[in-house]
Amino acid sequence: MIWLVSAAFFMQALDSTIVNTAVPAIAGALDVSPLSMRTALTSYVLTLAIFIPMSPWLCDRFGTRRVFGGAITVFALGSLLCGLAQTLPELVASRIVQGLGGAALMPVGRYVLVRSIDRREFVSAMTTVATFGLLGSVFGPLLGGALVEFTNWRLIFLINVPVGIVGLLLNRREMPEYRLDQANRFDTTGFLLFAGSSALFLMAAETVGTSGHALSIAGYALAAVGLGILYVRHSRRTEHPVSDLSLLKVRSVWVSLAGNLFTRLGVSGMYLLLVLFLQIGCGWSPLHAGLMMVPQAIGSISVKPFIHRLLTQFGYRRLLLGNTIAVSIVLCSFALLTPETPMWIIASFVYVYGAVMSLQYTAMNTLAYVDLDVRHAAMASSMASTAQYLSMSFGIALASLLMGGFLGSHNAQGYVWAFRWSVVVLGMITLAASWIFSRLRETRAGKVVDATA
Repeated sequence: MIWLVSAAFFMQALDSTIVNTAVPAIAGALDVSPLSMRTALTSYVLTLAIFIPMSPWLCDRFGTRRVFGGAITVFALGSLLCGLAQTLPELVASRIVQGLGGAALMPVGRYVLVRSIDRREFVSAMTTVATFGLLGSVFGPLLGGALVEFTNWRLIFLINVPVGIVGLLLNRREMPEYRLDQANRFDTTGFLLFAGSSALFLMAAETVGTSGHALSIAGYALAAVGLGILYVRHSRRTEHPVSDLSLLKVRSVWVSLAGNLFTRLGVSGMYLLLVLFLQIGCGWSPLHAGLMMVPQAIGSISVKPFIHRLLTQFGYRRLLLGNTIAVSIVLCSFALLTPETPMWIIASFVYVYGAVMSLQYTAMNTLAYVDLDVRHAAMASSMASTAQYLSMSFGIALASLLMGGFLGSHNAQGYVWAFRWSVVVLGMITLAASWIFSRLRETRAGKVVDATA
């Protein structure tokens, strides 16, 4: 079962990043600018964030095996449509279909792990699953670069179809079945309020990126805030809200979600920025740019065996506080790179970045569960995944906006200059997450400490 969940995490992470290396090639084929491709990236992860809250109810109503199988089917269908897209709007629409399927893969997988694995082994299990997710996110750019350079960019989507077929076969045999005899009523009103607020926030960001009118930007933002406030009020009056905000009373939960938000807001656009820097700023081929992600995979995997030991020795608070500062420093240090920087030095930067981010992701993703009873596992999984992808969509949009804002000219030198200043700003944003993690009380892996607010 753990290998099926790991494979799903790998496939989803692969598809979240495989487009990055192919951005210049797809932009050229669709006759749009590289930075305008951010819509194809953000539409996918925003769809994940919006529809992930449905996953607990779907599991309770239809069962984990049926929901997981349906998610794989829709994901594969969306991939097929992406491979057939002829324009950017068609590609964006197809990515939304992909997101509808992908929205259930990670939360259902996490929920099954929480229900099936002893809490003392949970960090180790999540480390295994997270390793596959990291491999997918790292080898996505590599595979995307190879396919673009030697075949056609459409294959980066079409390869998901046979993988999905294999996943369906494994799902019938390996996935355990968990469901309730009588599911609660779905919170349709709460879902619509949350979805509307999230979409309007991203529309405001997209309008900024297209030099939209200030009145339109303010209108989207105010409407998003208004719907968000209405959702908070609604959730307090609803017995079974789509996202149970009462879980935020647990200190480790709200710190995990808020820390995830600010950390990913700073780091989620790094793949896209690095690819643009290497391909346009430095003149690298798509394959060479993709190969530069391999050191990140090595860095990620190299620290995995030590994560549980580090969490046991230092606890979540000290480890996340120190590592978040390290992530910020590493991000800012990318500003030192130039087109003349030797490849091995760039590879060293990427390796260190992979190591610190591996530790960061695993610690953040397991923190939300350490003080919760198993009956809250599905909701916590949904909220954690929602926060993750919501911040990823805004992080990609923010990185694109920064790159576009600092881009004085659309030549190689302009992209190098924009990359340098963008990573410095993103590093400063990531540093804000260190204050959030400082609000933790000492909580060590495998040991519950009073963590309620």
